[in-house]
Order: sequence, then structure tokens, then C-alpha cells
Amino acid sequence: MATPANQAGQRQDAAVSTLNPLDFYDVRSELSEDEQMVQDSIARFVDAKVLPVIQECFEEHRFPRHLVADMAELGVLGCSLEGYDCAGLNAICYGLICQELERGDAGLRSFASVQSSLVMYPIHSYGSEEQKLRWLPAMARGEAIGCFGLTEPHGGSDPSNMKTHAKRDGDDWIINGAKMWITNGSIADVAVVWAMTDEGVRGFLVEKGTPGFDAPEIKRKFSLRASITSSLFFDNVRVPAENMLPGVKGLKGPLSCLTQARYGITWGAIGAAQACLEQVLAYTEDRVMFGRPLNHTQTIQRRMADMARRITTAQLLSLRLGQMKDAGTMQPAQVSMAKWNNVRMAIDIARDARDILGGAGISAEYVQIRHALNLESVITYEGTETVHELVIGKELTGVNAF
Repeated sequence: MATPANQAGQRQDAAVSTLNPLDFYDVRSELSEDEQMVQDSIARFVDAKVLPVIQECFEEHRFPRHLVADMAELGVLGCSLEGYDCAGLNAICYGLICQELERGDAGLRSFASVQSSLVMYPIHSYGSEEQKLRWLPAMARGEAIGCFGLTEPHGGSDPSNMKTHAKRDGDDWIINGAKMWITNGSIADVAVVWAMTDEGVRGFLVEKGTPGFDAPEIKRKFSLRASITSSLFFDNVRVPAENMLPGVKGLKGPLSCLTQARYGITWGAIGAAQACLEQVLAYTEDRVMFGRPLNHTQTIQRRMADMARRITTAQLLSLRLGQMKDAGTMQPAQVSMAKWNNVRMAIDIARDARDILGGAGISAEYVQIRHALNLESVITYEGTETVHELVIGKELTGVNAF
């Protein structure tokens, strides 16, 4: 017969077992019915279409391009934009899409992020009506792919040190220069290219096949291997004046695009961390060492508890960020805090989860090493930790320390 103390313990165990280890604070209950529906549809897509192929794609350094049509059918591409065959979803829906895609792989989330936030967003926000009609419906349907040309070989985190330049020549512009680490570059039908002009930084739409424009793929990388990364080279590339984005001038243009993409990254990192924790939970339940399962040890339970704490904190940051974005009150420095926190959270969890699995953690049979390697890129691109720390430092002190 159970004692009252044992009964209390059993009740406590039962209460704990009702908590979702991947959503410890039940963030899902804060989502609307539509938001839950969006998350569920993308989760099913990831489970059915992405997870069965993504490890092989990673090993073979191959982007699963056949999945683009599926993402388009689900309304993923340009999902937060209004009109032009775009879904017009809110910011939280976009975040949940990024979270589920990166639960599959950061390379797939990177594709959707570039297409939506770095290419479709500037065309939608700063483009002419002719540019919007030409590109946005086709990109929403996955019939056209875009890339975003800002980072330069020598520039890295300093976009103000831009060497790519464009000069007027009659009714055209002549672009010369180079861009580096460009997602989707070699498969893109159009590149949104930022170049220095006599009137400041301007954006141009450079179409695939334009004479003097080349986009070779970067090989031999050990991160984001299921994603295409390229260089862009411009050798007297002539584009007509109507290919300039008319609605923005200066670094405000590219930086506003990065804010959109960074927002999605804050959610995507959560998905990668959840995938790592989920596999650790299963592995430590089955793995027996020194006569007992790993998850019966204090050390492993403490490490998993810390993962849950970090994931929960990140979820709450991104949820609040999404609420502010939908309310129109979100500030770039707030995005910087979430990008910094959440990607650091994810890479720490991926590394620790890899360690818990021991030698198995480096095996392609498990997700940890793939997510850990991918996150080495995610923690660097669209603002390193140092950049985001300094963005926040400037907000705190009013002093620009860049």
C-alpha cells in the first residue's frame, strides 16, 4: 500500500510528465488557432519531406531544391507580405515557420529566410510597381529564386566599407565589384545587389545571365552543406535604370532587410535546439551505462534541465518579439538581443548534446553534429555576437563603439 509521501511523489511525477519538454512553459497555448495551424502544417512537412532526406543532402553538399515547390504550396515564401500572391501571415506565424524549418535544417530555413526577408521584402517595400508585379508572384510560387548581395570579401561586419560601386551611363547603371557568402547565389534568377553610388548606397535587381555577372558556388564548406552559398562577381555589369529599387537610399535599405531576417533567425535557432534536446531525451533513456540508463543520473538530468531552461527563455523572447513586431513597436536592438541570445543558446545546446552522445554524437545517424556545424554559420551571419552586443551597448549608453 502506498504511503501518503509516495502518493504525493506519484502525483508530482504525473504532473511533471504532462509538461512538454520542448515547450516547458506551454508557449503554444499563447498562439491563436491560425498560428497553431500554421505551425502544425510546417511541422508535418518537415517530418514527412525534410527529415527523411536532409542528412543525405548535408553529406552530399546538396540543396534539396525539390522541396521549394512544397514550401511555395504551403505559403512559406514571402509569407508575411501582403498581396502579390503572398500569404499575408503575421510575424508570429513567420517565426513559427522558421522554427519548424530549422528543426529540419538551418539550410532550408536560410533559403526561405533569404527568399522572403532579404529579396521579396525589399522589392515589396522599396520596389516599383513594375518590379513587384514581375518578381513577387513568381517568387511566392517558387518559380523564381532570389539572393541578397551585401557582404563583401573584405567587409564582413562593416557594410559601410562597401567597395562594390555603380555608376550612371546614360539610362543605365554599370556595376563593378564582388560579394561573398551569398545564400542561393548560383541558383538565383535575380540578385538584390547593394552598391555605392554618387548618391549613396542603392539597391539594384541584377538578373541571372546579365553579361559580366557571375555567381560561382562556394564548395568545401563544413557548415550549411544542404544550402547553396556563392560569390557574386560584377565586371562592368550593365543594368537599366528601371532595375534600381526606387524607394530607399543609404544603408537603411539593406539594414532594414537584415532586421527582418534576423527576426526569423531568433525563432529558427529554437527549432535546432529542440531537435537536439529531443534526441538527447530519447538517447539517454535507452543508453545504459554502469548498470542504469543515462537519464537516471544527476549529471545528465542537470544538463538536460539547463537545455530546457535555455530553450524556454528563447521561446519567450521570440514570442514577445513577434508580438512587438505585429504591433509595429519592435526595435532593431531588440532583435539583436534575441538573435544573440537564441543562437548562442542553440549552439551551446547542440555542442553539449553532441557531448552527451559521446562518440555517437559525431555520427550522421544523429542530428547533433549537423545542427552544431550549421549553427557555426548562423551565429556568424547577419551579425556576429560582437556586432549585436555593440548594438545593444549603443542603446544602453548612447555611444557608438563600432
